[in-house]
Amino acid sequence: MSGGLLIAGTTSDAGKSVVTAGICRWLVRQGVKVAPFKAQNMSLNSFVTREGAEIGRAQAMQAQAARVEPTALMNPVLLKPGSDRSSQVVLMGKPVGEMSARGYHGGRQEALLGTVLDCLAELRGTYDAVICEGAGSPAEINLRRTDIVNMGVARGARLPVLVVGDIDRGGVFASFFGTVALLSREDQELVAGFLVNKFRGDVSLLEPGLDMLRDLTGRPSYGVLPFQHGLGIDEEDGLRVSLRGSVRESAVSSPAGEDILRVAVCAIPLMSNFTDVDALAAEPGVVVRFVDRPEELTDADLVVIPGTRGTVKALEWLRERGLAEELRRRAAAGRPVLGICGGFQVLGEHIEDDVESRRGHVEGLGLLPVRVRFAREKTLTRPVGEALGEHVEGYEIHHGVADVTGGDPFLDGCRVGAVWGTHWHGSLESDGFRRAFLREVAAAAGRRFVPAAGTSFAALREEQLDRLGDLIEEHADTDALWRLIESGAPSGLPFIPPGAPA
Repeated sequence: MSGGLLIAGTTSDAGKSVVTAGICRWLVRQGVKVAPFKAQNMSLNSFVTREGAEIGRAQAMQAQAARVEPTALMNPVLLKPGSDRSSQVVLMGKPVGEMSARGYHGGRQEALLGTVLDCLAELRGTYDAVICEGAGSPAEINLRRTDIVNMGVARGARLPVLVVGDIDRGGVFASFFGTVALLSREDQELVAGFLVNKFRGDVSLLEPGLDMLRDLTGRPSYGVLPFQHGLGIDEEDGLRVSLRGSVRESAVSSPAGEDILRVAVCAIPLMSNFTDVDALAAEPGVVVRFVDRPEELTDADLVVIPGTRGTVKALEWLRERGLAEELRRRAAAGRPVLGICGGFQVLGEHIEDDVESRRGHVEGLGLLPVRVRFAREKTLTRPVGEALGEHVEGYEIHHGVADVTGGDPFLDGCRVGAVWGTHWHGSLESDGFRRAFLREVAAAAGRRFVPAAGTSFAALREEQLDRLGDLIEEHADTDALWRLIESGAPSGLPFIPPGAPA
């Protein structure tokens, strides 16, 4: 068997990533050797594979759902925005340059279709099934000519397409119908049906609409997934504590000690890998929130400055909003601050940047004895080490090279008083290290907080992935889904006018 399926969506954030992960977990539990695939991803949340390739974190999460090691084949093209108009293009895990949106869609993207299809073919030759995720909507008719991630890849690999719609937003029936009706006849031939996501209430009230949709389009619905909190793991972009919560503040479990810990994450521009704080949000008694005003740091026991694709821009933003001065006051008072990657770089003495911002010499906040020089070659590694007496694993994604001239060693960075800095993403997922770090934070903050001894971030992540698999198994028509993956789109699907030009 060499089956495949493309999960498209009526909109961005319709649930494509979650549904793809859920199908991968359902299939692997059935003994199917399955892999995820997303031809082109636009995201500032990325991950480093074991071979040193950079891919979207969503695809790394989907690989975990499939219980396979992530590789560059699973996300051959990654776009990392640096502004509203340009992105760094990462091809097969390595950066190949900065490009404007017009330049990319004007020819570069279309030229990558062969690479994308080759990667997909290699995966299909290795796995029983490959579950592909689209991007945005397949009905973006202004971009169809150069598309390599939605109907372009579906047509190129003859993949059946399942369209996911978020009913919680409203207008899902119109979105389903309109999506199909805006596709060309050749594209419509591959759209097999629909999957409703985030439904609240009695499904029987929805069924007449699903029946009418089938009559109108000749295509069935493959299931109705109920709304569930806390499933947005490893989001592509947006402010979300993805393991436990909402946009502004995570839910908090009862603390093991007498006090809770409050963590404020500075919502800096072009914030990347904000998923680093998920492991903190997973700890009972830890409240995590994203902030953008200096007064919001006042009651925080720990302030985190996360990674960013615009270090100099983030530094300017911190100064403009008064957050830089508040961070200096915190450091002088011995109150905890943690900088990760770009957040580590802004805490240093100065930055020499002729690569990312091309601003040359820029003064940092001066809270750590570190000088940063931006190199054209990007560091992509999976380091392993020890800190605070505990084993630590992480991954690095940065152009900035740090010259640490003082302080106490801390991973690849340093510590001065209650200010820590490191380039290591993902380090807080190491349970022993996270607990040791939180004990240090609690002591410096004067809190009687005790980390819960049994919290395992890896186990919590597995529980979430199993919940996604359960959603598919319990609420999707898995027999029909299996036939679709194995045999492709049914023949004779009707054309829905007006359609788009071929």
